[in-house]
Amino acid sequence: MTSIFDPLRAEIGAVRVSARVGRVRELGRGTVKVAGFPEDTALGDRVAICTRQGLIGGEVVRLAQGSQTILPDSPPDGARIGDAVELEGHAMIAPDDGWIGRVIDPYGRPLDGRPLFRGLFPRDLRTPPPAAASRRRLGARLATGSAAFDTVLPLVRGQRLGLFAGSGVGKSSLLARFARGVEADVVVIALIGERGRELREFTDRVLGPRGMERAVVIAATSDQSPLSRRRCAWTAMAVAEHFRDQGRHVLFLADSITRFAEAHREIALATGEEGNLRGYPPSTSHTIMALAERAGPGPEGAGDITAIFSVLVAGSDMDEPVADILRGVLDGHVVLDRRIAERGRYPAVDLLRSVSRSLPEAASPEENGMIGDARRLLGAYDRAEMMIQAGLYAKGSDPIVDQAIRVWPALDAFLAEESPGPAYSFRRLEECLRL
Repeated sequence: MTSIFDPLRAEIGAVRVSARVGRVRELGRGTVKVAGFPEDTALGDRVAICTRQGLIGGEVVRLAQGSQTILPDSPPDGARIGDAVELEGHAMIAPDDGWIGRVIDPYGRPLDGRPLFRGLFPRDLRTPPPAAASRRRLGARLATGSAAFDTVLPLVRGQRLGLFAGSGVGKSSLLARFARGVEADVVVIALIGERGRELREFTDRVLGPRGMERAVVIAATSDQSPLSRRRCAWTAMAVAEHFRDQGRHVLFLADSITRFAEAHREIALATGEEGNLRGYPPSTSHTIMALAERAGPGPEGAGDITAIFSVLVAGSDMDEPVADILRGVLDGHVVLDRRIAERGRYPAVDLLRSVSRSLPEAASPEENGMIGDARRLLGAYDRAEMMIQAGLYAKGSDPIVDQAIRVWPALDAFLAEESPGPAYSFRRLEECLRL
């Protein structure tokens, strides 16, 4: 049972009555070496460097006998040998139901100018996923508000979906459509490395009041340190787990995992790890997979986290490291194509390159038949498109291509439609296929 004094109790409980202090021993290229911390200092502990210009946050990234290496959140300008460094302890976050409708930073501080209280129970940022043997199976199909995802690319409860796109192809707009339209109790959105000017635009215009009323937005802009950008994804997942453990269905949206991986790469290289996977260190693969595995169906008695991870793919290169790693652990992937966006169809989903692994279980036999017919006809049109556009195709040469030419305009328009629900959209799809 909650009490009106719980926020005050949480704030009082977070007050430290003593401080553990070390001293700056060496200042290097982007790192600070500290001596004097207690022996129980651990990797990932947060610190505050006391400089003439104010406090600079940081994180312990390397331990040695008698010293610790700190990666600061910002350039340690003004820091001197002998400056005090306070050990704040393990990185934690304390989500609360009062965070719904709010915009916060990766450290749990408000970005919207209003007071924000922490919850009573702090959570580790990097928790293991639920035990594999105790997790439930994927759940029922969800209404999404988009005809394409209500039919040919279904999204089910607990599914983890990848959204692969280049910049400027409508990725953020599609994520906002999911935030407004997908059936969920709470929506947790991680904006990792976004341009600062776009945060307000995303929350006020793209997401809008309807999307914000059930959303928690965690944002780390592109000018912030790699520690903050990487922590953004972990904080958002910890917030999603908080609501999942209450039995709620959470929609988790991350934009983008590419920037999360780039932040991890900066940190790993600064701590001495070598980059051997097209510049990414070996730990990148595990870091991405560990984040993705925390989403999905929960154990009995808990809720589920339905997750959509966006990936920036330069030149539609689906084999670049981050895309390749993430695609292997997800329950489907959606490819947005620049050519489709350039001719004005949004969302610019390339259906032939996209897969939802919730099929065929997420649809009835009749619905699976319609999905198969739609893919078959779009594939036939795609193979013959160059001949059709050049005027080289003669009507009657191939009955399948003839049918594809008849239905293609309607099917293409259908994929851009909004949807009041799967049942309605399947009726619309059937109408398109009968033309």
